[in-house]
Amino acid sequence: MTKYLTSRANAETRPIHLVNQRGLKEWLTGKPVAVRRWLEASAFDAAPGRFTLLPDDKKGIGGVLVGVDETDMLWACAALPAGLPLGRYRIETDLSADDATAVALGWLLGTYRFDRYKSFESGLSSLVWPKTADQKAALGMAEGISLTRDLINTPAEDMGPAELAEAAKALAKAHKGKFKAIVGEDLLKKNFPSIHAVGRAAEKTPRLIDLKWGTKGPRVTLVGKGVCFDSGGLDLKPAGGMKMMKKDMGGSAHVLGLASIIMAAKLPVRLRVLIPAVENAVSGNAFRPLDVLDTRKGLTVEVGNTDAEGRLVLSDALTEACSEKPDLLIDFATLTGAARVALGTDLPAMFCNNDTVAAMLLRHGELEGDPVWRMPLHQPYRKQLESKVADLSNISNGPYGGAITAALFLEHFVEGATPWVHFDVMAWNLAARPGRPEGGEAMGVRATYGMIKEFVAQGGSA
Repeated sequence: MTKYLTSRANAETRPIHLVNQRGLKEWLTGKPVAVRRWLEASAFDAAPGRFTLLPDDKKGIGGVLVGVDETDMLWACAALPAGLPLGRYRIETDLSADDATAVALGWLLGTYRFDRYKSFESGLSSLVWPKTADQKAALGMAEGISLTRDLINTPAEDMGPAELAEAAKALAKAHKGKFKAIVGEDLLKKNFPSIHAVGRAAEKTPRLIDLKWGTKGPRVTLVGKGVCFDSGGLDLKPAGGMKMMKKDMGGSAHVLGLASIIMAAKLPVRLRVLIPAVENAVSGNAFRPLDVLDTRKGLTVEVGNTDAEGRLVLSDALTEACSEKPDLLIDFATLTGAARVALGTDLPAMFCNNDTVAAMLLRHGELEGDPVWRMPLHQPYRKQLESKVADLSNISNGPYGGAITAALFLEHFVEGATPWVHFDVMAWNLAARPGRPEGGEAMGVRATYGMIKEFVAQGGSA
């Protein structure tokens, strides 16, 4: 990915001009007649996302004209690495530091390809770093997002609990962090009974992944759902519902990608990442509907449906996360279809028990062009999780408000004073757009990083 941004132009480097629809007429002032006629013939109107090649006086390519929306510079050039004739390009337009960094990041994301199993014959064009771009910030963000995408895109056969742990271990090693994992029967010895119960039926052993980094600053803890494949358990999913379940570890991919960005930026935080990594499989010792499971917190949970397993493994991880009294606790999970029904596939559902943190997240979602939508932790719905034989059920007693009741279930395992954010994400692009190919996707990560950066700058208090 980094090879597609370079520090040097050469004699063959072609200019890229960025122009919005209002400024097109002014840009054309003084341009050669041939350029004017070419744009007229090609009906180029500088609409965002459109671009056209410009002729030179030798009947070759003299440059590129790109239509942009100045409020969304991130994706302005994301289609160009694959869409332009192979070569080296430079941004000719003067840009602010923020816009230059956004354009560079968009270019990097536009070069992303999941090539683990398939080689791509067509090449990609490279860009000279825009003059005022923050190269470190763009590279760190691109690498974190690419890590998230790669982990989600990898099939479950090659991305089980052990492989997910290896990815976390490699990330910790790269940034001189600490890594450990509690594996198999040790989950019971160390009192993580729900993680063990969900994962015990699979040949691939369940585990709790634990990464730590940083010694100064506020405690920021990230928890990610790591269900590496979800068959639904004994409440087996239909084939259509099971097809994309390699992405059910998308929450873990999000927190590892976000951790990568935080560590690359060397934010002054005491970071911890917890990932309950399991497969929800079917075998003779699979947990069953109406079983009552123990949890690390001591609450008992009746299993209303074995396909609501993500919240079970998260319950133990959230309890452990709160044991250190973090200043900020954030979890990511591909938790409910109800969130997708409510908000569609592109917009992450965000639940938060702290209005200040929620407002910061919403603001950074707007600033970064990475929107999230706050959903309510509507307390009267808690009664829908009541069980006659246990402290609570893992599903509600009705068909409505499923994303809310799932969040309320998780809230039982969060200490009341801990500022907590829960993301219910799709983690997948159903269709390709510039810089956002079909497949695994990081959703809400840029907004969350911006919020964490501000949270740290304010001293770690909400």
